[in-house]
Amino acid sequence: MDRCIVLVDAGYLLGAAASLLAGEPSRSRITVDHTALIQGLRERAESDTQQPLLRIYWFDGAPDRVPQPEHRRLRVMPRVTVRLGALTRSDGRWAQKGVDAAMHAELTELARNRACSDVVLVTGDGDLLPGMMAAKEHGVAVHLWAVQAADGDYNQSEDLVAEADERRVLDRTWITKAVRAKDYTGACAPQPAPRPEIAAILSAPLPESALGAATDRPAPQPRHPVAGPGQNGTEERMSAAKGVPTPKDLAALRAPGTQPAQHPASATLRWSSDKGWVDRPTAEPPEAASMPTLAQLTTAEQRWADREEDITTVGGDPFEVGQVFARRWVERLGDQNHLQKLSGMYPRIPHRVDGELLRYAARFGLLAHKDDQIDERDRYAIRAGFWREISVRTGVEHPPLDD
Repeated sequence: MDRCIVLVDAGYLLGAAASLLAGEPSRSRITVDHTALIQGLRERAESDTQQPLLRIYWFDGAPDRVPQPEHRRLRVMPRVTVRLGALTRSDGRWAQKGVDAAMHAELTELARNRACSDVVLVTGDGDLLPGMMAAKEHGVAVHLWAVQAADGDYNQSEDLVAEADERRVLDRTWITKAVRAKDYTGACAPQPAPRPEIAAILSAPLPESALGAATDRPAPQPRHPVAGPGQNGTEERMSAAKGVPTPKDLAALRAPGTQPAQHPASATLRWSSDKGWVDRPTAEPPEAASMPTLAQLTTAEQRWADREEDITTVGGDPFEVGQVFARRWVERLGDQNHLQKLSGMYPRIPHRVDGELLRYAARFGLLAHKDDQIDERDRYAIRAGFWREISVRTGVEHPPLDD
């Protein structure tokens, strides 16, 4: 058959791309436009082989072989077939199991059945050498593609490179058409304009309860240099001796120049999923406990439409995920009084809504490979996106969430 097939080892392709663009092979450090990536692979394969494409096989690992959001998006694309191996954890690191064997079996079966005249392999693993040799014996031309190595050296098996009929390198220019490194150097949310009222809140005296608690815990160490007023729009922070206020501290303060608001002891305000020095109260305030969740507001038809949108259009960026969740929640909220109450709770998100938000975000592969928790920076970005959408809907501007 005069047509070509592409076999992609996603672990190699995206891991090597992460090394090239972000300096480390963790796929959590990059954002992938899968539509653009698949289109780029198709065009490059048809150009190099001079044959029409039959199919792209995408081989990847997944926990318990359960398709992740990116796999669900990929497998509904034209001419794409997803094959999943297992993703196991050993010594704190994740490793693919069964992916190489699946690629070997597919390669040899396609060659034996003369399903194509050319096969493009995007991989670096030498375990595929026997499969490559078998394909050549059946008269199939084997094209081996490499991702440009970060150090300029090879990131493929030398034997695999030597056995291939044709070799190509996917360079940085080609990779960046569909893959980019995540930027963790700045704030998770878009940089806001200077807000003097925020500086006034941060410089106001803390409630006595917060001051007492601050003396019992070590002062936090900032992860980024703190700029003064006018430097990149960053507001002046409190002095180190005073401590950086927590969401609980900010919620306990009124407008600048007024006395701290009095809250009952049970009104502990903090991120519901954080494990910190503040104990969770036995019950939330009534206005927070009565806040409906997105699941309660969503019909079966809407749930189906949400799933389709998640698969086809939601990219999985943490800030975007928070915005999408908030948009759906607001649009389906019948009683708008809940929206006003929520806006008044800033920066705290009610426990039930916040937990549902983080569970929704976890579906987009935002779980860090450490204790199966969402990365701290991603959590701030998710909530920043949530509050940005709430601000747009209510017209009430909130201070930015800093990490």
